[in-house]
Amino acid sequence: MNGSAPVQLRVALAQVDTRVGDIDGNAELVTRWTADAAQAGAHVVVFPEMTLTGYPAEDLVLRESFAESSETTLVDLAATLAERGLGGTAVVVGYLAHTEGSGPAPAESMPADDDHPADANPRRGAPRNAAALLHGGEVVVRYHKRHLPNYGVFDEARYFVPGTELPVVRLHGVDLALIVCEDLWVEGGPCGVAGQAGVDLVLSPNASPYERAKDDLRLPLVRRRAAEARATIVYCNQVGGQDELVFDGDSMAVAADGELLGRAPQFVEHLMCVDLRIDPSAVPERRAGRIGPMTVTRHVLTEEPVPPFEARPASVAEPLSDCEEVWRALVLGLRDFIDKNGFPSVVLGLSGGIDSAVCAALAVDALGADRVHGVGLPSKHSSEHSLADAEDLARRTGLHYSIVPIAPMVDAYHSSVELSGVAAENLQARVRGTLLMGLSNQHGHLLLTTGNKSEVAVGYSTLYGDSAGGFAPIKDVPKTLVWDLARWRNEYARRRGETEPIPQNSIEKPPSAELAPGQVDTDSLPSYEELDAVVADYVDRDLGMAELLERGHDPEVVARVLRLVDAAEFKRRQSAPGTKISLKAFGRDRRLPITNRWRETLPTVRGGASWTSSRVQQGGTAHT
Repeated sequence: MNGSAPVQLRVALAQVDTRVGDIDGNAELVTRWTADAAQAGAHVVVFPEMTLTGYPAEDLVLRESFAESSETTLVDLAATLAERGLGGTAVVVGYLAHTEGSGPAPAESMPADDDHPADANPRRGAPRNAAALLHGGEVVVRYHKRHLPNYGVFDEARYFVPGTELPVVRLHGVDLALIVCEDLWVEGGPCGVAGQAGVDLVLSPNASPYERAKDDLRLPLVRRRAAEARATIVYCNQVGGQDELVFDGDSMAVAADGELLGRAPQFVEHLMCVDLRIDPSAVPERRAGRIGPMTVTRHVLTEEPVPPFEARPASVAEPLSDCEEVWRALVLGLRDFIDKNGFPSVVLGLSGGIDSAVCAALAVDALGADRVHGVGLPSKHSSEHSLADAEDLARRTGLHYSIVPIAPMVDAYHSSVELSGVAAENLQARVRGTLLMGLSNQHGHLLLTTGNKSEVAVGYSTLYGDSAGGFAPIKDVPKTLVWDLARWRNEYARRRGETEPIPQNSIEKPPSAELAPGQVDTDSLPSYEELDAVVADYVDRDLGMAELLERGHDPEVVARVLRLVDAAEFKRRQSAPGTKISLKAFGRDRRLPITNRWRETLPTVRGGASWTSSRVQQGGTAHT
């Protein structure tokens, strides 16, 4: 092909929101979006990683029935596309493969020995994270993901066997190579093999979860891999929420020279077409066989180039600001959790504070005001401005609002048992939690818990009280960011001529649990600026004591915060899931033993003293 003239190809990236376990529904999704891509004149359409099963499927992967359904549906999907007149459009779709072999662990990460033989977990087939190219009613080639991430939220080494082959398919005179997600993140991996083999285009289905500023990493990464592959890379990413994870899309196409050819918007389903002009003569050699750790296979579908067409520039979405990006991630994560699990509506307690106000605004943006029910639950310690701020929020957002005073119920408990101090404070929170759960059961609402990451980190919540609920929208949002998001959301409304959803007083007043007279959070915690800085370094970055001090944190604050974080692990294990937005979220992203004697030690405390608080030290809303 060295003397061949340049050829054209229109590639569509189908950035779709799948449902884990809904194999038939996901197959129909592929069919609908392929029809749209064909209508747009696309010659090949790329879907995300494990489209048919949804991602991550977790331990569903271990069920042979699930994997076999994925395989069967893949073959049926190819036939269905042809029956609907779509067989001429090449479709790259992710799925769960079920191949001959045994054991889920890759050989290079778990070598066999006398104690751990290779067939210690025998099965009739080995699961693989795979992608296939469908055309003409057939499954033309299958690619098995080579690099299996096993860090952070990923457990792929637990489930999958790595692939060893790199299939290259010639379509309309263009040589296409398939890779999957993590393969892009590895220098010298399949992209390097593709570069040595000689290809014109690399197609990459992805399921890359969102975290703050990750979109800033993707473009440089794809540019490096495009240079390594010496070919354009088409990166199609999943969008939507799945339990704690949210996927932001941000699909893109990048030429071998690093030019950004097109980029899809974040947090929405989107079909993006990219018109490519490919010069086959730019590839000096096209090889097959063993190259490094992989075997390259070559397959020919069609040699004839597509007829010339008028090329159109692809869209390049403008990047979102940090706060808008986070807000949209939280809205999408909440909406998909509610809708995919079939809940008709949500309920939450409205205290007039910043956390419940932001959660309510997120819920209204995600579901619409008619599906959001707020309840004021004043006690004898609740300030007048708290009730007024909660009512103001309800008016601004249009959500349903009711008031249930809890003082008589709390008094009834006190008439039966003597409680004081922290125990009495926690009783109020538990009465509120019980009432909210009752309303949830009565009306079918899902209860939202409103704790933020700062509180979750130090255990500043009451078990079976304010921690009760089925989903925690701001669980991974530090308190300082909660305020930033509130200000951004109001500013966003002002720019659009809309009512600001969050009362200014909720943003400006000192935060308080209002479980005792005159109580504010800083009675028992450092400032949230200090707290969040330490939590970011200790939790998100796993820094030890020496490193924390080197970064300039106050030794007394560090010692106190670390004790609180370590002591609250048992509470976090019982907390509701919430959308991950940070480098490391509590839950599947950070796993520490509850029973654990390891503590970071402080070599020297200034003056031999440290600030203390009986409320945090002894428990209460900060402990149990």
